[in-house]
Amino acid sequence: MLTHFLRLALFTLSLIMPLQAANAQDAAVDIPAMVQAMGEASLKELGQIVSDLAATGDNVVVPTLTALADGNLYLDETSGRVVIQDGSAITDPVTGEAVELADEDLSRIRVNNGLRRDISAALSGMTLMSDNANTRLSAAQGFLSKPDRANLPLLEEAIAAETDSAVRNVMVAARAVTLLGSDEASIEDKRAAIPDIVAGAGRDAITILTGQLANAPDELKPAIQSALAGLEQERAVWGALQNVWFGISLGSVLLLAAIGLAITFGVMGVINMAHGEMVMLGAYTTFIVQLVIRQNFPGLLDYSLLIALPCAFLVTGAIGVGIERGIIRWLYGRPLETLLATWGLSLILQQTVRSIFGPTNQMVIAPTWMSGSFEFYGLSITYGRFWIVIFALLVFATLLLVLNRTPLGLQMRAVTQNRRMASAMGIRTPFVDAMTFGLGSGIAGLAGVALTQIDNISPNLGQNYIIDSFMVVVFGGVGNLWGTLVGALTLGVANKFLEPYAGAVLGKILILVLIILFIQRRPRGLFALKGRAIEQ
Repeated sequence: MLTHFLRLALFTLSLIMPLQAANAQDAAVDIPAMVQAMGEASLKELGQIVSDLAATGDNVVVPTLTALADGNLYLDETSGRVVIQDGSAITDPVTGEAVELADEDLSRIRVNNGLRRDISAALSGMTLMSDNANTRLSAAQGFLSKPDRANLPLLEEAIAAETDSAVRNVMVAARAVTLLGSDEASIEDKRAAIPDIVAGAGRDAITILTGQLANAPDELKPAIQSALAGLEQERAVWGALQNVWFGISLGSVLLLAAIGLAITFGVMGVINMAHGEMVMLGAYTTFIVQLVIRQNFPGLLDYSLLIALPCAFLVTGAIGVGIERGIIRWLYGRPLETLLATWGLSLILQQTVRSIFGPTNQMVIAPTWMSGSFEFYGLSITYGRFWIVIFALLVFATLLLVLNRTPLGLQMRAVTQNRRMASAMGIRTPFVDAMTFGLGSGIAGLAGVALTQIDNISPNLGQNYIIDSFMVVVFGGVGNLWGTLVGALTLGVANKFLEPYAGAVLGKILILVLIILFIQRRPRGLFALKGRAIEQ
C-alpha cells in the first residue's frame, strides 16, 4: 500500500513540475533573444516577433520597434548581432549602449508597409495602455488626429480600463471620430458619436465636424450642423473672454506705466514728458543687470529680473529726484515751460542711451518661470503676461499702503489736496515734491523691467506708452490711484475689442475721441479728488 502511494505521488510530481517550469518560462520572456531572432527572420516571422514583443508591455522594446519601422534596425553579418544605427551612432537595441562595429558589415532588416502598420498599431497599443497618464493622453490624441477603424477594439479596451477622466474623454472622442468617418458604422452610432466629439475633441471639434459635414448622409447633417452652431457660439464666448484677458494684460502694462505719472501729475501738477524715458531707463537697467549676471554669475540668471527690480527702482528714482531738483522746481506754476523742458529732456535721454547702447534693439532673456503658457478653462495664458498682471497688482497694492500708512504718504495726500495749507502746517513741500517725483520715476523704472518681457528694448521704448499713460491718468482722474487702475484696465480691454474691427491705429484714434467726449462731460475724470484747493 505504501509503495503504491509513493508511486502515485511521484507520478503527480512528474506532471506538476514540467507545468511549473513551462509557466516560469512563459513568465520570463527573453526579450534580447527575441530581438536577436529578428536578424534572420522572414517578414511573417518578424510580424510574430513584433506581436510577441508588444505583448510583453515592456517599454524597453519601444526603441527596437521604432527603429525597425524607421529602417534603422541592422544585422551585423560577421557577429550575427542586431543593432540600431542612427547616423554614425550604433547602439544595442535593448540596453542602448554604444557598440563598436564596422559599417560595411551591417545589412538593414527589411520591412514592408504591412509590417510598418503592425508596428504602429503595436506601439500605439503599448502607449495607450501605459502606466503613465501623459503617455496615454498623447497616444489617445494620436488616435484622435489619425482615426483608423482597425484601432476601434484597442480603443474600446483602453476606454474600459481608463481611470483618468481627462484621458478617457480624449479616448472616447477618438473612438467617436473613428465611428463618424467609418462607412461600416450605423447612422445611430454616428449620431451618438457627435456629442462625444464635442465633449472630448476640444478646439479640434469644429474642424473635425466641418470636415465630416460634406460627406455625411442627409439624415446626419442636421445633427452635425446643430453641434457646429453650439460650438461656434461657445467659441465666440471664449473669444470674448480671451480678448478680456488680453485687455487686462495690456491694462496692467498701462497701469505700471501710468501710475507713477498719476502721482507726479496729481501732487505737483507737472506734465512730465520725460516719464516714458524713465520706463526706458528701467528697461536698460534690467538689460545691464542681466548682462552682468550672465557673464559673472550664470547660476543666478533665472533670478535676474527679481534682482533688476530694486536696481531699476533705485536708478530711475534717483534720476527722478535729480530732475526735480535740477529742472522742475524752477518751473512750478509755468506748465508750458515745464512741458517744453521735460520734452527736451526726453530727447536728451534718448540720444544719450542711443550713443551708449546703439540704436539697435537689446534683448533680455526670459527666465524659465516666465516662459511657456497654460490653459485655464479654455483660455490660453502665457506665463509672462500672467506674472506681469500679478506684479502690476502688487505694485498698486504697495503704493496704496505707502500713501495710506506712511508719513510720506500722508504728506503727499495733504499736498495734493491743498498745497498752501499743507505748507502752513509745517510740511516741507519741496521735500515732498522731490520724493514724489522720485517715487513716480522709480515706479516707471519698475514698468520698464516688466516691459522687457513683452516689448523690444530700444531708446524709443518709452514713447510707445507716454500718450496712453496720459490718457489713463486723465480718464481715471488726476492723482487718484483707483481711477488710474480702472482707467488702465478699461482702456486696455477697449483697445483689444476695437483692434479686430478697426485696426490698431484707428482703434487708438477711436479711444482718444471717446476720451475727449467723456472729458467734456466729466472734466476731472472718473474719480475726482476732493479738497478745498481742488474745488476752487
